[in-house]
Amino acid sequence: MHWSRMLGITLIVVGAVLLYLGWEASQTLGEEVRRELLGRFSEGTTRYFVWGGGAAVMGLLLTVFGVKRR
Repeated sequence: MHWSRMLGITLIVVGAVLLYLGWEASQTLGEEVRRELLGRFSEGTTRYFVWGGGAAVMGLLLTVFGVKRR
């Protein structure tokens, strides 16, 4: 397996874990109150979602369109 495909799969897994952690953080009572009062999540929870989504997308792109062997 080529290094770009292995890195891509790793990024997909890391992205999925970060998205799960963001979802878990968003389900706490404090986050739900904050979301109702301010209309947004805390910075930490938002960071989980942004970094998790970015890692998953980059991993998918690397896995599908990574460096091709000649």
